Amino acid sequence: MSKISFIGTIFLVVTTWTLAFSQKSQLLIARNSVGKLQMAINNKQDANAQLGIIGEGIKASEAAQNDKKTKKWPETWAIKAYLSSYVAITDPNEGNSDKYYGLAIEAIDSAKRLDKFQTNTHLIEASIYNINIKKQEKANAAFAKNDFTTAFSLLKEVSDFFPKDTTLAVNTALAAQNIRGFDNALEYFKRAKENGARNPAIFQNLANIYTSKFETDQAIKTLEDGIRVNAGDVNLTNNYINLLLDNEKYVEAIKVIENTLKTDTANKLLYFLYGYLYQNNSGLGTAELAYNKALVIDENYFDALYQLGVAYIQSANEALKSTSADKNQKFTSFINRAEVALLQAHEINQNDKPTVQLLIEIYTRKNKLDKVQELKSKLEEF
Repeated sequence: MSKISFIGTIFLVVTTWTLAFSQKSQLLIARNSVGKLQMAINNKQDANAQLGIIGEGIKASEAAQNDKKTKKWPETWAIKAYLSSYVAITDPNEGNSDKYYGLAIEAIDSAKRLDKFQTNTHLIEASIYNINIKKQEKANAAFAKNDFTTAFSLLKEVSDFFPKDTTLAVNTALAAQNIRGFDNALEYFKRAKENGARNPAIFQNLANIYTSKFETDQAIKTLEDGIRVNAGDVNLTNNYINLLLDNEKYVEAIKVIENTLKTDTANKLLYFLYGYLYQNNSGLGTAELAYNKALVIDENYFDALYQLGVAYIQSANEALKSTSADKNQKFTSFINRAEVALLQAHEINQNDKPTVQLLIEIYTRKNKLDKVQELKSKLEEF
């Protein structure tokens, strides 16, 4: 009895070992496929050869997956996740690629749940990497179709996986902007900036978002940061000056314009703004010089001609208030200059009412009543 029992025991052990070997053999085939795939990649074999190796490995991993014992092993799912994720990024057939994309995500979830001792970390991490590459492809396709909701959802995940990639961060921010997700756009534009991105548009977008949130100081600082790494960028500088003006930081704006004009001597807008700031701060002489410099660059610059005419009228009025003996001569000189500037402005834009009204005022002072009547008739036509 003891002998029969012993033989029976031996037979049971052998049978169990045979079953275990059969279960493990499929997993071994799948595992070998991973090695073969790596060799194929290193040897630069074509996609068809690689897909053939992967097909063999996936078939084996699915057999292991359907076995009641090996389906509980994390390696089974980790191998399937890796092989499936590789199909997702290499198969030119979009339908097949999407199929294995879904299978890979499911396998990754199972592998992570079962891998309590983290013995399959490299395979799982490689699978997640591949899946994020596929997500980026799908996001780019959605962006191109103006499906910004889908694009943002996918890009957010990819950018969070590759947080140092500034291009990804910017694209994520742009997708967020297109669905009016300005808090998300702010987060990802900041990520791009903090990781060294220097594109002026990033700083402009950040400043615009801060401005919309009434965080003016942060908007100003952002533009200053942008100018620091993009010295001479016209759009950044103009935005910075406009933001200072909008917030009545005139002294700071004048300093920025002065510094910019040292290198950018052909910027008519900067000369105009410089003149306008001085004109509104009792610096009529400086304003007139600035407007004239703008007109040297563009003799048909309407805004500069109009403001120059206004400045001359103001200077004429100031002359009348003085006690100097030649005040009347100065008044006449400034009024004549104002007339010339405003007539030029009127030739450029004959439908501008303020210009016509100032010319009426000048001709009234000069007692040229025919001109006054002519211009008043024009006003009635507007």
